Amino acid sequence: MKKQLIALGMLCAALTVQAETLTVVATGLKNDTGEVQFSLYNKEGSIPDKALNKYYKMQRVPITGTKAKAVFKDLPKGKYAVSIFHDANNNHKIDKGLIMPEEGVGLSNFKTINFFNLPDFKKASFPVEQDKEVTIKIIYL
Repeated sequence: MKKQLIALGMLCAALTVQAETLTVVATGLKNDTGEVQFSLYNKEGSIPDKALNKYYKMQRVPITGTKAKAVFKDLPKGKYAVSIFHDANNNHKIDKGLIMPEEGVGLSNFKTINFFNLPDFKKASFPVEQDKEVTIKIIYL
């Protein structure tokens, strides 16, 4: 009986899904007005997300100085991408001029965003196989 309980315990431990933590730091914010929205994506076709509704998880966090930080916990291992924007007026949308955003934006794996470098999940994604921290610099266009 003791051996069976030990075997059952080992089986349960082997079947336990390991959850990871992803910390995302936004840098380069112009000011501490408003919040930063961090949207986490986990599947192909979810980026671009013009309506901001295709995300897997989302957090809105306050700005400290020129930075903001979001922590996504209990993530299964896999590929993820992060999109962020500086919602300076707290209206929960990216304000745009004629075409380009008026508020700061950022995306994992992107240093610039323009018509020749449009975002998609494949280009923006990265593996999360263990706890990880990524930094994204806000881009003001």
